[in-house]
Amino acid sequence: MSNTTPAIPTRSKRVFIGEEFDLRKWEDLQPLFENLKDREINSVDELKHWFSDRSELESYLSENFAWRYIRQTCDTANQGLINALQFFITEIQPKLAEYSNALDKKVVDSPFWTELKESGFEIVHRGMKRGIEIFREENIPLFTEAQTEERKYGAIAGAMTVTLDGEEITLQRAADRLQSTDRAVREEAWTAISNRRYEDHEKLDELLNKLVELRNKIGINAGFDNYRDYMFAAMGRFDYTPQDCFDFHASVKKAIVPLLNEMAAARKEALQVNPLRPWDTKVDPKGLAPLKPFETGEELLDKTIKCFSRLDPFLGDCLRIMKTMKHLDLESRKGKAPGGYNYPLDEIGVPFIFMNATSNLRDMITLLHEGGHAVHSLVTRDLALNAFKHTPSEVAELASMSMELITMDFWDEFFENEDDLKRAKIQHLESIVETLPWVATVDKFQHWMYENPTHTPTQRTDKWVEIYNEFTDNVIDWTGLEDKRKYLWQRQLHIYEVPFYYIEYGIAQLGAIGVWKNYRENPEKGLKGYLDALKLGYTTPITEIYQKANIPFDFSEKNITELIQFVHKELSELKK
Repeated sequence: MSNTTPAIPTRSKRVFIGEEFDLRKWEDLQPLFENLKDREINSVDELKHWFSDRSELESYLSENFAWRYIRQTCDTANQGLINALQFFITEIQPKLAEYSNALDKKVVDSPFWTELKESGFEIVHRGMKRGIEIFREENIPLFTEAQTEERKYGAIAGAMTVTLDGEEITLQRAADRLQSTDRAVREEAWTAISNRRYEDHEKLDELLNKLVELRNKIGINAGFDNYRDYMFAAMGRFDYTPQDCFDFHASVKKAIVPLLNEMAAARKEALQVNPLRPWDTKVDPKGLAPLKPFETGEELLDKTIKCFSRLDPFLGDCLRIMKTMKHLDLESRKGKAPGGYNYPLDEIGVPFIFMNATSNLRDMITLLHEGGHAVHSLVTRDLALNAFKHTPSEVAELASMSMELITMDFWDEFFENEDDLKRAKIQHLESIVETLPWVATVDKFQHWMYENPTHTPTQRTDKWVEIYNEFTDNVIDWTGLEDKRKYLWQRQLHIYEVPFYYIEYGIAQLGAIGVWKNYRENPEKGLKGYLDALKLGYTTPITEIYQKANIPFDFSEKNITELIQFVHKELSELKK
């Protein structure tokens, strides 16, 4: 295996905006947008050239915003970084929305569309048409206001710390103690984390009240009955409907919740506790010490590179490039925003990975996951238009979740001990079984919230508990902790920052299990199908991308049952 660093990519020349272009104020951009708006298009070649110029400008702006966002999430207390991000949100984005609509209108009815034979333009065309249909000028200030409010969640959550054993630590580090074999330590950590979150529950309730009100206005302004229906249009969900989501919820409830009960009962018996409490869910059921696949962020990265390289040398090279370019910030520290992400950088085509690693298995999985996104960014960086590179989340998450599973054969890079390796695989597969009901819970909750936008905070928490109980096991005892259960949803940043972006995890998880199943049956063919699907970017509908990976795009009870039975079989083999 080569340890040499592959060639570092360079960005394409800025033919339209100029090599030295530097955004300082809106007036720097306006002439470029006016050029695109006023330019005559008299042939298919001129239409292609227009798209190329627009793509170059959009790539620059996307990356400019990305760096502002990345830097601010890496240091949430830095006022200069907050101001830089806020400048783009308030001074640039509102005007971009107006021009984007005008540019779409300019070309959507061009007589030269039929002469554009290259794959991808049909997808762009239908997206433009949908965007024009839902655009309302009165929503522009509401988008700005909503984005400003959304950013508050990260600041509130990023400031949360607890003091344990006399040390102030982040909630992520405190959560590591939930794997302690000492039940008192687990309970202390769980209680500290829950109490700290609960301190801000009213603040987070008020924030969501404001967001629901703003988002509902946006949906109504655009001519929809509610924000949910608006978002299905805005997110380009051409391949499925709200009813498909409801079918997913029902299928998960029927096919997977019984397995949750089985797993929880087995855990209770193995731990020999009665009752099983919320702080008992992360500890090893055999009382073994927590798995520790790495010590530092650097070790995590180096082991992941080796793991990727053994799957395919190209995959390792993707992360080596990012390491050389310093496009990673992996370790948890005070002042970082919560969560993790892979942020595409559209000009250079080499993304940035952000996460809050401590030293646990979940962190290892997170980097495998975000690494899957990174590979996706790199295999699509040479597609002709920026629009072709930005896939729907159902495809983006397929890239990341599949990587978690198809790398499993090489997790010995993290675990030299065979028993630890088995434990890691078991824990991850069980977490997948648990993830699908959680996705159904969060998604169903969001449908209800925006179908009933005038709900009160009390109605909201009552509904949350009702939905949560539908999709969780009936073994864990929440007696005395009811107030904490009411607000479990507040830990899910998607509800605040990216509404309705969650069902995609469920859809993609099903797809990822399918990719893994293919890989287990034929590694070479399975990996090829996966990479071939990713390379399409968004040049073809979601259903065809899934077909390219040789997996169904199917939420039916039959398909979900079949996939979960495959996971269950793999789990049973590991537990022998």
